[in-house]
Amino acid sequence: MSPVSSVSRFELVLVLLSAVIGLELIARRLRMPPAAAFILGGIALALIPATPEIELDPDLVLVLFLPPLLLSGAYFTVWRDFRANLRVILQLAIGAVVFTTAAVGVVVHWMVPGLPWAACFALGAIVSPPDAVAAKAVLQRIALPPRVTVLLEGESLVNDATGLVLYRFAVAAALTGTFSASNAVITFGVLAIGGVAVGMAFGWLVTGWLIRMRDPTLTVIASFLTAWISYIAGEHLHVSGVLCTVTCGLVMGWKQHTVLSAATRTQAGAVWQVVSFILESLIFVLIGLSLRGVLARLGGNLHALDSLAPAALATIATVILARFIWIVPSTYLPRALIPALRRIDPYPPFAIPVVMSWAGMRGVVSLAAALALPQGFAGRDFILATTFAVILVTVLVQGSTLGPLIRWLRPAGFTILRGDLLHEDEARARVAAAQLAEVEKHSLQADHTHKHPRLVEQYSYRARASARFSESKGSLIQHKREHFHVVLAAITAGRAEILRLHASGSIHDTVLHALEHDLDLEEMTARRYLGEAG
Repeated sequence: MSPVSSVSRFELVLVLLSAVIGLELIARRLRMPPAAAFILGGIALALIPATPEIELDPDLVLVLFLPPLLLSGAYFTVWRDFRANLRVILQLAIGAVVFTTAAVGVVVHWMVPGLPWAACFALGAIVSPPDAVAAKAVLQRIALPPRVTVLLEGESLVNDATGLVLYRFAVAAALTGTFSASNAVITFGVLAIGGVAVGMAFGWLVTGWLIRMRDPTLTVIASFLTAWISYIAGEHLHVSGVLCTVTCGLVMGWKQHTVLSAATRTQAGAVWQVVSFILESLIFVLIGLSLRGVLARLGGNLHALDSLAPAALATIATVILARFIWIVPSTYLPRALIPALRRIDPYPPFAIPVVMSWAGMRGVVSLAAALALPQGFAGRDFILATTFAVILVTVLVQGSTLGPLIRWLRPAGFTILRGDLLHEDEARARVAAAQLAEVEKHSLQADHTHKHPRLVEQYSYRARASARFSESKGSLIQHKREHFHVVLAAITAGRAEILRLHASGSIHDTVLHALEHDLDLEEMTARRYLGEAG
């Protein structure tokens, strides 16, 4: 096969982006997880003879795709919720990954006795961590209790570090024939603690730099550079690049409210949303496209998988069952043994651990780790094919059935008991009162008249309305909805008028854009109050 030219590669990227749009629309129409549609679309493209063969560079995949998606996930993670649930997140990110690695290693060695123990555990480490990209892609359109979402997304941010460290130990043991449990524990601690420390220092350094930048566009570009630099710096310093990037993102997300301007936050949110969608979509399409390379290593046809099917199916079953076996006891035993924990964090309904156990999709990290195995590594082709099968089943089957499972089980009532948090309406009333006090302070003159009576009137009404709504216990919800429906109608009328003025040549394009931007912000606010998409 002749080498693919640079122009052909660019054309292929354009084809993939076009396919992403079509697959996303199909997924919405069929109400299936986009990740599943993207993988199936990639497989369909891979089976077309005219499609150029794509050989994924595992190192490039990890460096190109993983850091921005990790930083984005960590940046938008609520630090208070992450910290409050850290115990459970670490149970999943460390305990479940280690347990799954061991379980898969034992089962694979039983099914394929000729495969060395180190290679069996390498496969276990590859398929043990649920993937951050897959989790985000599947969970973003599923209605889950907020705490379950925090746990699953928090786990997916941290567990890649555990899986990759175990993977390194297993590969080193397979290549050298030696393994020391004590050295492994020490090394794991150094990598983890070092990654967190470097990421925290890097996060504080970056936020101090961003606060001095005034231009929103340059700030957004700097935030993307931060994702890649933090990951690469962590790897070069021989600590966990994953934890370095995640910690840096958590610090940036925590500090964003004081560091970034409103314009920068708005622009950054929009840009990151688009770029994250493109990266997530492309990686799943590329996973599907990699099927051709997997088949080529196994003889070039689907029949080559027949001999591997029993061991691959056993691995898939172990990956799924091991998560159940770990999560269900770890959900109830600590509460049963520690009364103090049970008082602040009561037993959840059984639907909660069932849903969390089923939400274990694998993705880009598993595939990249399998592809990174050295040539000549014992059982490399079997490991690669099995990893691909695990990704397919977990994303296509578990990802597609997670929504119906949630609707059937209706998990609810899983929160940490805390009495120090205000409801949103109460907080809004406090904010309105503080704003009114500040306006009155600047408006009141020596003769007790107001310099800005219209502002005082406006903020007084807002404060009274917010206080009345926060005290109504929900009785004014219908009135609130009617209010914002009228606001939307007024915005529509205003938009029609500025378009009419522009079409008639009465206003310049700059005026059109300025007025349209104001109406857009008003519309987004009104739709947010109504619980609608902007």
